[in-house]
Amino acid sequence: MYKIQTLNKISVAGLSLLDRDKYETASEMANPDGIILRSFKMHDMELPASLLAVARAGAGVNNIPIDKCTEKGIVVFNTPGANANSVKELVIASMFIASRNIPAAIDWCKTLADKGDEVPQLVEKGKGQFVGHELKGKTLGVIGLGAIGVMVANSAAALGMNVIGFDPYISVDAAWGLSREIRKAISLDTLIAESDYITVHVPLTDGTKGMFNADKFAIMKKGTVLLNFARGGLVKNDDLKAAIEAGIISKYMTDFPDAELINMNNVIAIPHLGASSEEAEDNCAAMAATELKDYLEFGNIKNSVNFPNCEMPYTGRKRLTIINKDIPNVIGQLSTIMASEKINIAEYINKNKNGYAYNIVEIDSKCDVSDEMLQRVITKLESAEGVISVRLI
Repeated sequence: MYKIQTLNKISVAGLSLLDRDKYETASEMANPDGIILRSFKMHDMELPASLLAVARAGAGVNNIPIDKCTEKGIVVFNTPGANANSVKELVIASMFIASRNIPAAIDWCKTLADKGDEVPQLVEKGKGQFVGHELKGKTLGVIGLGAIGVMVANSAAALGMNVIGFDPYISVDAAWGLSREIRKAISLDTLIAESDYITVHVPLTDGTKGMFNADKFAIMKKGTVLLNFARGGLVKNDDLKAAIEAGIISKYMTDFPDAELINMNNVIAIPHLGASSEEAEDNCAAMAATELKDYLEFGNIKNSVNFPNCEMPYTGRKRLTIINKDIPNVIGQLSTIMASEKINIAEYINKNKNGYAYNIVEIDSKCDVSDEMLQRVITKLESAEGVISVRLI
């Protein structure tokens, strides 16, 4: 029986995928094999010695101590793309909101509540102050062409916008998903200078923190609309305020408000609703549960942020999974140890990522392999140089 701890409320659509005869789930649990969470901050949490994997029902993993998990051989999963459509729809909605001055217009209408029969006439007289712009024909710059960025770019092109994209690390799958109408920007600065609207979809890292600063605002068009549904730290608030006051930024739409932004003119702050749709929560939970289940039951890794993707179809044969530092002779040690117990390897796969490696070793079912033999192999492997963890499935 696998024990799964839920650190946030997780959609039933996900938890229902964990068979009750194999899994026990609870918010409070001792010695869990796996954890599923959303936004719970794990940095101050003591990681149980039993913990094998953490699955984040969402894309961002800033709330998880990745380095600590990696050192302990705990695989961390996220769910890229599961909430992409939900975020995309909010980004597109936000472009309409910013272009047509919708929040200010709604607030103004509320001031007419006590005007009775005069309301229709006052509406016609006052609506001119909220004249906006159409999206059709405007240029949208999309920075970051992952699952969300690609969807935003394609939807904006379908609305008649001229779309340019920039992502030096774009994946082959993402490139295949892009509409032919999306134009590749020569550089980030070129995209920023050409765009009427800019939407950013990159992770918050040391390299991207504060990427929208005085230097970038200086090359933007007057009246640019900036949309940030990625992470708050990507924009420097002081520089943003100066750009708004100078008329460079006409509207800043963000899903990551703070006290300073809420009180800033021409900032429309949304309370982190990007993935807050019933469908997105279901999709993220289902993907997280599936990833966790596939790892715990079969040793397969897909969508891990700290270890390489490594999958092998399960044949029913016994298999060992090994996590190790990516140093010379680990594979040699593995072969030597297996041979010393006269155990044949039927299938073997090894992948590496960021200085760590993951191995799946299937045991030849024709061999007469006892549990005692396998336990000796595991004990020897665990003491081998560079090996972090060994598991028998």
